[in-house]
Amino acid sequence: MTYYIAPYRMARRWAQLADTQPDYDFSLPVDVREEEDAYVIHALVPGLKAEDLNIQILDDVVTLEGEFKADESEYLVRELPHGSFRRSLRMPAALDAGKAEAKIDDGVLTLRLVKAESARPRTIKVAAK
Repeated sequence: MTYYIAPYRMARRWAQLADTQPDYDFSLPVDVREEEDAYVIHALVPGLKAEDLNIQILDDVVTLEGEFKADESEYLVRELPHGSFRRSLRMPAALDAGKAEAKIDDGVLTLRLVKAESARPRTIKVAAK
């Protein structure tokens, strides 16, 4: 004898759990570039303003959070981003959060994360006798 009720109940429970937990629709794609004294992150954020983004830096982890507002119109094709996003990136070195700079220009977020002084390369001159 086969019962099909159990999978249906599990699926219903999973759907209920999904409604109670914070849900992020997608992970924001980024480009990360390393410079001598900083990391530069670029992300496409069309239609977002500075107040729509939340950027947090803790040690060597930077977290980008935000939400693309969705209207209730019906679409034939919908490919532009909509919904909330959260992206955390662990950088290879510690960051100086006080010197971080962020700007949005033409729908592109540019985030410049300065490396902490302890993570920067140092040149030591050798004295000859």
